[in-house]
Amino acid sequence: MFTGIITGVGRIAAVHPLGDSPTHGKRLAISTPPGYLDDVGMGDSIALNGACMTVTTLDAVANQYTVDISAESLNKTAGLDSPGPINLEKALRANDRLGGHMVSGHVDGIGTVTHFARVSESWELRVLAPKALAKYLAYKGSITINGVSLTVNRIEDRADGCEVSINLIPHTVENTALHSLQTGSRVNLEIDLIARYVERMLSSSTSSAA
Repeated sequence: MFTGIITGVGRIAAVHPLGDSPTHGKRLAISTPPGYLDDVGMGDSIALNGACMTVTTLDAVANQYTVDISAESLNKTAGLDSPGPINLEKALRANDRLGGHMVSGHVDGIGTVTHFARVSESWELRVLAPKALAKYLAYKGSITINGVSLTVNRIEDRADGCEVSINLIPHTVENTALHSLQTGSRVNLEIDLIARYVERMLSSSTSSAA
């Protein structure tokens, strides 16, 4: 489990194919801030742009580790197939503060940035989410974008999906990889875990009544 509070901004330093066919995945070499890996061990989980991945090799001295990502995971996520900045979050411990919201690290869909611009001292980020996720998105509800726990300020249902508007304070822009986004960028989305269970319970109740 995670909270959507980014604990470091790293970089995908290299991408190595694990085979020659499209069914093979890739090995990612991740560079981290100095000291970030001091409490990390082999097999630990670290979310990359909101996608939970397992540490497969570790070099704390060089501030680098690797993960193996399957072709299926690459098809279901964005931003994990080429070098560039990336949001990092270590898995939640039982005694940690829950600063964001409960995040599973499983990407529910890929959104597209439709607008990203400064508004006074803050920034407005608008993302078009897949239509299938619209029912899980609510005004003042939570959404995870590239691993960052954010609050929805406005929703607009459209024929091609659901556009959510997010207000980003300067601290969030400066301390996450969200600053590298631009119109057209593809981002990983995870809906609120509670919304997922509520939808399941309501659909089950309806089926039972029928």
